[in-house]
Amino acid sequence: MGLQPLEFSDCYLDSPWFRERIRAHEAELERTNKFIKELIKDGKNLIAATKSLSAAQRKFAHSLRDFKFEFIGDAETDDERCIDASLREFSNFLKNLEEQREIMALSVTETLIKPLEKFRKEQLGAVKEEKKKFDKETEKNYSLIDKHLNLSAKKKDSHLQEADLQVEQNRQHFYELSLEYVCKLQEIQERKKFEFVEPMLSFFQGMFTFYHQGHELSKDFNHYKMELQINIQNTRNRFEGTRSEVEELMNKIRQNPKDHKRVSQFTAEGYLYVQEKRPAPFGSSWVKHYCMFRKAAQKFNMIPFEHRSGGKLGDGEVFFLKECTKRHTDSIDRRFCFDIEAADRPGVSLTVQAFSEEERKQWLEALGGKEALFHSFNRAIIPRPEGSINDQGLYRVVGVSSKVQRLLSVLMDVKTCNELDLENSVDWEVKTITSALKQYLRSLPEPLMTYELHGEFIVPVKSGSPESRVNAIHFLVHKLPEKNKEMLDILVKHLTNVSNHSKQNLMTVANLGVVFGPTLMRPQEETVAAIMDLKFQNIVVEILIENHEKIFRTLPDTTFPEPTCLSTSPPNAPPRQSKRQGQRTKRPVAVYNLCLELEDGDSPNPPKEDTPTSSQDSLSSPSPTSAAWGPPGPDRNHLPADGGSWASTTLSQTRPSMVQWLNLQSPSTPSSNPAVTPPSPRSPPFPFSPAASIVDELPESLINRKARAVYPCEAEHSSELSFEIGAIFEDVQTSREPGWLEGTLNGKRGLIPQNYVKLL
Repeated sequence: MGLQPLEFSDCYLDSPWFRERIRAHEAELERTNKFIKELIKDGKNLIAATKSLSAAQRKFAHSLRDFKFEFIGDAETDDERCIDASLREFSNFLKNLEEQREIMALSVTETLIKPLEKFRKEQLGAVKEEKKKFDKETEKNYSLIDKHLNLSAKKKDSHLQEADLQVEQNRQHFYELSLEYVCKLQEIQERKKFEFVEPMLSFFQGMFTFYHQGHELSKDFNHYKMELQINIQNTRNRFEGTRSEVEELMNKIRQNPKDHKRVSQFTAEGYLYVQEKRPAPFGSSWVKHYCMFRKAAQKFNMIPFEHRSGGKLGDGEVFFLKECTKRHTDSIDRRFCFDIEAADRPGVSLTVQAFSEEERKQWLEALGGKEALFHSFNRAIIPRPEGSINDQGLYRVVGVSSKVQRLLSVLMDVKTCNELDLENSVDWEVKTITSALKQYLRSLPEPLMTYELHGEFIVPVKSGSPESRVNAIHFLVHKLPEKNKEMLDILVKHLTNVSNHSKQNLMTVANLGVVFGPTLMRPQEETVAAIMDLKFQNIVVEILIENHEKIFRTLPDTTFPEPTCLSTSPPNAPPRQSKRQGQRTKRPVAVYNLCLELEDGDSPNPPKEDTPTSSQDSLSSPSPTSAAWGPPGPDRNHLPADGGSWASTTLSQTRPSMVQWLNLQSPSTPSSNPAVTPPSPRSPPFPFSPAASIVDELPESLINRKARAVYPCEAEHSSELSFEIGAIFEDVQTSREPGWLEGTLNGKRGLIPQNYVKLL
């Protein structure tokens, strides 16, 4: 039961039960007062906590905004740029959220704290004041009545009448005050129901507004979140592909470190301990230096460097080598030593110590010794997981190795190749066929998209708009040798069909890019930096698949600038373009067909046996080394006597097995590719040779040569040289940059595009 109402008529009786009811109302108001006081305190603590949370969130957002991912290489993929920008997006999201939280904190003060404080002060405080008056008048009234009743009846009538009048007036005043107090008590009991709850409603409305704003921010962020998830997944997929490549290269270098030394501008470089002689009492000390020797200029550089002191680099010195002499242990109490004499410092000789006898031999050979060192560069065939059009993980599920090798052997044999029907055969699983295709493409001595154009394919995808990237790839595809382009067309058409079934086989364009990027493209030199470009190779393949019809069915824009004079560009820089006239000389393309050659639709008569094909038209021009991998027996007699390229073969009308399988896996649309037929039995098949390689156009050791410019070029980087036709370059050497040379022109040294000059 609630509080009993206070009747005004009871003010005149002022009964004990009336007084009990008043005390009950007063106790309820006192409880309300304490509750509001606690609530105000908790509200202020809530505001303080909200401000602390907001400050922490803002600090967290600030940390996110200031962090930037560093990337390996010279450019990022679009996915990596989005991931890098995501931290700033997260920071902005938190910043916008905290702005709404600040608005909510201010609204708590204005809508809850101040109204409650006002109600407590003006309403409950007023009741307290009324209670004080009521208690004071009660004491005064009943004291006066007691005093009045104690008057002697013997007093004069006038005195008694005056006393009666005074008591009556006091009682009337007390009744009026009692009426007002009772009215105030009941008014406050009713008023608190809305004046107390209304601020609470405003407070919760502010909270609802804050959470609604957060919901709206979340909705706006949802589209970005979905795109970011795709970016992350693409980056993860590329990481998985890159990691396997890096681990494979690491293992190869671990097993044969000497066979994987990087191409350097120096003839020899590495650490040597140099003897530093001191005054007689102190003897001598040996200080580790990083030494570099350039044989062309006979220049020797030494830089002191101590790993244990935090890698501090000392002041280096340079001198010109006169001669070096091997030191034997009978002349010095240290092993692996040799003396170096400087040409520009007569009488000065340095004694240095190598890490081992083998390293000393290498230094002596570089500095004028007779012990030659030879290095072989082996390319490992890194298997890729692969796997029918609707099979999950197609081209990622790997086939059994023995079956894959057996299928390749069948395809490499001209007799069995003609009889093989991959489409209707139950002997070969789809994963075996796809693995054989991948293995074949990766084992070619030169990738399908050629070494020469590798860098030019990579540069456009590192920057520029999506449209410019497609245009650049379109242009470069039509620079490929014709047979390479035709084979690439067949393959990409098939991959486009595979990606169209990605809901079933889970092989999206991005996933196919991860699988076929390193299959169709690879640099000539295997380095970690080159592996970091795998993600860009993947993007090139993605562009080919997504734009197959445009790239292979239309001619490129003739006004599109040819992407030449390329070098390492800073991140996000546009692709280099040079003002060159003329056409680059193409290198022979070494790409072997699956015991077949694409039919030349423009030639009415088949080419004669043992007639070398043009590098523009042939899929393959193997080196003499590859002849050793040819089929045994009589077929080898068909090799050219000079060990040159394989002859173009007589073409029949039978479509080869592997290409037929690729086309049958594609939609049944008329093919625009030229017919592909196997070679005549008179001619040997193209050998499947992992060891086959291309002989580079440059000498194995290019040192101190001269060269003449055959095309003009305008430098687009401070490290490059600008020149006109006929310019003569001095001291031309190989560069660390693939496809570039180093040379001096008019006293300035810089990079020169290799295919712009002719060695003299």
